[in-house]
Amino acid sequence: MAFGLFKSGMGKPRRFNHQYIYVNERKEKLDKMEEDVKREMGILPEKEFSPEDIRGKFVEGTTHLKRRKESGRKPVHLGIFIILLLGLCYIWHVLRTGSWTL
Repeated sequence: MAFGLFKSGMGKPRRFNHQYIYVNERKEKLDKMEEDVKREMGILPEKEFSPEDIRGKFVEGTTHLKRRKESGRKPVHLGIFIILLLGLCYIWHVLRTGSWTL
């Protein structure tokens, strides 16, 4: 007897299919064509992409990185992490053996 949660013949769930309601594809296509023609004629400047622009978009998209950037804090360096780890290992050794020497 198979229960509802444990049936072996359960199918895959439906895929997510989001269709926009308020999108005018024709208008967007015409706007893009108009922009391309203006760029070819020299009315609008050429699009310039730089790695800094892309990196900035990722930082803007995440709230924790944005907050860290605004506060000016730096992440904990690897050297500090290693020193803390060695200190904890030494404290563990002292508690385990009762000796202050290595």
